[in-house]
Amino acid sequence: MIRVNDQITIQDWELTESFVRASGPGGQNVNKVSTAVELRFEAERSPHLPDPVKRRLKRLAGRRWTTDGALIVFVQDTRSQARNRELAEERLADLVRKALVAPKARVPTKVSANQKRKRVDAKKKRGEVKALRGKVEE
Repeated sequence: MIRVNDQITIQDWELTESFVRASGPGGQNVNKVSTAVELRFEAERSPHLPDPVKRRLKRLAGRRWTTDGALIVFVQDTRSQARNRELAEERLADLVRKALVAPKARVPTKVSANQKRKRVDAKKKRGEVKALRGKVEE
């Protein structure tokens, strides 16, 4: 069970973890020990997450979100399987915490009347300068 905050916990039945061989350098260890962790969280079916949180989580997850509504966290940072498991759980909890924060609504602003007047005056002045560049007539 992963505790995200006081109200939200992720139950064990919502998680599936599998261990695979990590890529990269590591000598003989990398060839014989499956230390990388793939943690799969069934977010779409989770009864503990409200719908707006699920939508934000899907947007935050990006490519880690599967078509069947699961979030996959893959960790291969350390040579220890237990430490990789802890890191995966921490990253999942952090993602859910970020999804809990509702984005602030944007307040549209308007250009002030003074700024509009300054812009028009600058355009007029520039136009006058360009008009004076013509041929001189006597």
